[in-house]
Amino acid sequence: MAFVFSSAFRKQGLFVPFLNAVRGMSSSGGPTPPFTTLSVSRPVDAVTHVEICRPEKRNAMNKAFWLEMVDCFSQIAEDSDCRVVVFSGAGKLFTSGIDLMGMASDILQPDGDDTARISWNVRRTIAKYQETFSVIEKCPKPVIVAVHGACIGGGVDLITACDIRMCTQDAWFQVKEVDIGLAADVGTLQRLPRVIGSRSLVNELAFTARKMYADEAKSCGLVSRVFPDKEAMMAGALEMAGEIASKSPVAVQGTKVNLIYSRDHSVADALDYMSTWNMSMLQTQDLMKSAQAAMEKKSLKEIIFSKL
Repeated sequence: MAFVFSSAFRKQGLFVPFLNAVRGMSSSGGPTPPFTTLSVSRPVDAVTHVEICRPEKRNAMNKAFWLEMVDCFSQIAEDSDCRVVVFSGAGKLFTSGIDLMGMASDILQPDGDDTARISWNVRRTIAKYQETFSVIEKCPKPVIVAVHGACIGGGVDLITACDIRMCTQDAWFQVKEVDIGLAADVGTLQRLPRVIGSRSLVNELAFTARKMYADEAKSCGLVSRVFPDKEAMMAGALEMAGEIASKSPVAVQGTKVNLIYSRDHSVADALDYMSTWNMSMLQTQDLMKSAQAAMEKKSLKEIIFSKL
């Protein structure tokens, strides 16, 4: 489907700056220090763009990547200037998954003098890798992931931890782990059933390691939007991020926290948590500002909300 820019961007004179921001997102100049695998930028106000940036290695996830993701999203979680994150991959594809050559020592040669100590260290290593994607969920800022080309293995673990998923028409997804002799252990088997909803389809993908293409990913709910190419997708991601960023950060971040809590708890427990949450959050000035904007038929982009 073709991407159409919203009338709000045209009316407010944001069309040209918006296009320039999209072009900047699509042409990474390399990793951003101190990171060696990630490029981090601020294409527009309140939106942070994080990009896997190892295009020469097909964005394979090496040792540095697993550590840098935790550092990056921990910083974003505390960054009051950021309200939304867009995540993408540099080069010809999103990611080819785990860099097996770079991670062989951790996986195949764990430390330890006996079975108990080896197992203890393997478990600790797995937990550390799981945190790499759990930090995306823990970050209160919504994360929009934009996938083009291949999304293999660890890439599926990553995107299932994100809040909104979109892809290009040429994208494909593969739960690859059984083909390399292991069960996916950093999130796919736990999150994908909750994302797709069909246990049969999840089992099929996990047991066979077959590829799922964009149309099927859209129909089963893995992604919510499909775009003709990467440029259109990045434009769509940036416009959506801008729309979210224009709203009250108290409301948006509170919504994310409670959506995730509700996913993992009963309805009764989630309602109780929600009432406890909002007994303080309803006292924000943002509520009155948003209500006044609605009564005056103003866009929320015209309202200034304090940083959170």
